[in-house]
Amino acid sequence: MGSADSKLNFRKAVIQLTTKTQPVEATDDAFWDQFWADTATSVQDVFALVPAAEIRAVREESPSNLATLCYKAVEKLVQGAESGCHSEKEKQIVLNCSRLLTRVLPYIFEDPDWRGFFWSTVPGAGRAGGDDDDENARPLAESLLLAIADLLFCPDFTVQSHRRSTVDSAEDVHSLDSCEYIWEAGVGFAHSPQPNYIHDLNRMELLKLLLTCFSEAMYLPPAPDSGSTNPWVQFFCSTENRHALPLFTSLLNTVCAYDPVGYGIPYNHLLFSDYREPLVEEAAQVLIVTLDHDSATSTSPTVDGTTTGTAMDDTDPPGPENLFVNYLSRIHREEDFQFILKGIARLLSNPLLQTYLPNSTKKIQFHQELLVLFWKLCDFNKKFLFFVLKSSDVLDILVPILYFLNDARADHSRVGLMHIGVFILLLLSGERNFGVRLNKPYSVRVPMDIPVFTGTHADLLIVVFHKIITSGHQRLQPLFDCLLTIVVNVSPYLKSLSMVAANKLLHLLEAFSTTWFLFSAAQNHHLVFFLLEAFNNIIQYQFDGNSNLVYAIIRKRSVFHQLANLPADPPAIHKALQRRRRPPESLSRTGSQEGASMEGSRPAAPAEPGTLKTSLVATPGIDKLTEKSQVSEDGTLRSLEPMSQQSSAEGSPATEEPDQAWREQRRLSSTSASGQWNPTSEWVLSWKSKLPLQTIMRLLQVLVPQVEKICIDKGLTDESEILRFLQHGTLVGLLPVPHPILIRKYQANSGTAMWFRTYMWGVIYLRNVDPPVWYDTDVKLFEIQRV
Repeated sequence: MGSADSKLNFRKAVIQLTTKTQPVEATDDAFWDQFWADTATSVQDVFALVPAAEIRAVREESPSNLATLCYKAVEKLVQGAESGCHSEKEKQIVLNCSRLLTRVLPYIFEDPDWRGFFWSTVPGAGRAGGDDDDENARPLAESLLLAIADLLFCPDFTVQSHRRSTVDSAEDVHSLDSCEYIWEAGVGFAHSPQPNYIHDLNRMELLKLLLTCFSEAMYLPPAPDSGSTNPWVQFFCSTENRHALPLFTSLLNTVCAYDPVGYGIPYNHLLFSDYREPLVEEAAQVLIVTLDHDSATSTSPTVDGTTTGTAMDDTDPPGPENLFVNYLSRIHREEDFQFILKGIARLLSNPLLQTYLPNSTKKIQFHQELLVLFWKLCDFNKKFLFFVLKSSDVLDILVPILYFLNDARADHSRVGLMHIGVFILLLLSGERNFGVRLNKPYSVRVPMDIPVFTGTHADLLIVVFHKIITSGHQRLQPLFDCLLTIVVNVSPYLKSLSMVAANKLLHLLEAFSTTWFLFSAAQNHHLVFFLLEAFNNIIQYQFDGNSNLVYAIIRKRSVFHQLANLPADPPAIHKALQRRRRPPESLSRTGSQEGASMEGSRPAAPAEPGTLKTSLVATPGIDKLTEKSQVSEDGTLRSLEPMSQQSSAEGSPATEEPDQAWREQRRLSSTSASGQWNPTSEWVLSWKSKLPLQTIMRLLQVLVPQVEKICIDKGLTDESEILRFLQHGTLVGLLPVPHPILIRKYQANSGTAMWFRTYMWGVIYLRNVDPPVWYDTDVKLFEIQRV
């Protein structure tokens, strides 16, 4: 039968279904088989031939028929899984049913009255193997999920058969050990199966259906208690699913082994279509959804250095119930970590590959999913995090992240990408090794719209952060605290900043310490505290290599004097805020000399008008996101959180910080009836007295007269002589006693867990356009907006 006839028959069946007012019996096979038995329709056909309005009409007007359709389609998948899908006809039925369910499920999820439907048992519906009472009692959702899991390891359908001859009876589905059928070599599996185009396509259809099952989460509004687990994910990742381990491994290995550039032949992606990429993308999406687990509320396995002979470490206490999270947290072999890290770094760097031939290499589009996956790996598996930071390989993750941050800074539709990039850097910056690794010279010249500089990866990070703060869009302001926290965290380890980076940091201080900026919002002065803390760390712990920064501080000494003499009387505050009423001078105009951008770079572009984006929940403030720890002499960290009250009594500049003053501030400042912010003199004085300026003032006191003397003696206008003097100078014994190093480490909390959930599902919603699985359905987790 031709495909046109096939489509016509399928469409006729759909029309019959929508026009029938009476319930059709579940036993009426002649009617139900029209939907899957005789047709060969692609998933795109199914979406076109089953319009949304008709699904909703059946749901409202003949609910029993929609229920029977779903139940019969699941029954066919269960039968296919039981029989092992040997004939072409059985394979076709399974594919047709999974396409139909992918189409219908979102319309069941969007109606609260239907939400329990898949979790109820269907009375008298003799399931496949109907004589088995236990099977009868399974909710429909469980039968569906177990059938999908079985079908993903079905020989000659989704995996290579191991049988030599066709004469052998087919592999018995029930005794099949799916660990021998893992899809790709990598973690815990050494054998790389022959690629098979048809198997990849079939896996994709089933993974698309699985993702659709999990997507019920999109139809629930973001709840503050993000502990609500997704029942579909919970069941699929439980011990009920006997394929949990091989499937987890298959998905992870499929993603990490993928090489989009192929065999290095330019343009090869234009000669033959890469059917692997859509599978990899789907695998990455299913993987991050199964790992959606609030680590703040669960016990995560402890870190200890033991190793065992298996890919999953068995020595740790039992981890979370979710087996995917559990397996992820127990990977421990070096070669597995290497495989994962290399794979993710290769894929993240792919969009940066510049060749002399335009369009000669394929650009992947799923970097946001990869960043979520990398985040989950670091968050759930501390051994992986330490492995990443053990070598300079971490820079292969850092550079692409900085590239994405810089590229997306002007684009309102990519705010989520900006946040996840910054969150990852915040997590990494809590570890000393990250700061140390940043000292590696930066030589890879990825074309980026930033000033040209010669220096280290630390310089690159500072130059990109400066660009985000001064020329990003308004919605990025909540990230400024995070960006500067990262700079403070790494500052004690930075051996030598370039002149470009040093000037950028001072330009930020200049911009953030203008009176209108300091007085115009309750939190703005924290940015000044962060910058001063970073300068203090470098002066106290890395003075020797940092003559560029010291020189920049001396040149801009007036900024520090202005801060020390900040006016706090009501007329001065009023005057500063009046200046604000005029259009504020944009940060980028205030005295930063922008050098020419790198050759070959394109300016960061705003979103095309009409671009769709999904809304995000607000992220917690930096005081909730991080936990303060002090670095002891031996390099170990001691948490300061419960102690913060006592430590502030010691009055050391580093611990006396705005954080404790937050609640105080609210009290001191009056918020007027209109909800407008009204700074008071008491409020300004409450934090002005705590500005950690002692170290810098002492440095200026000692060095400025010496530098001025050189200039007068030698009639110098030349920087190099002064820099030479500063390089050989020392302040040993002249500075205040070094303060302890404070690190603000990321801490898991339910606010970020909820943010990740909305971000991840927003990405999945927008990326699945062919077919548009969730488009135009009534999702509640986020809003869809046009830029």
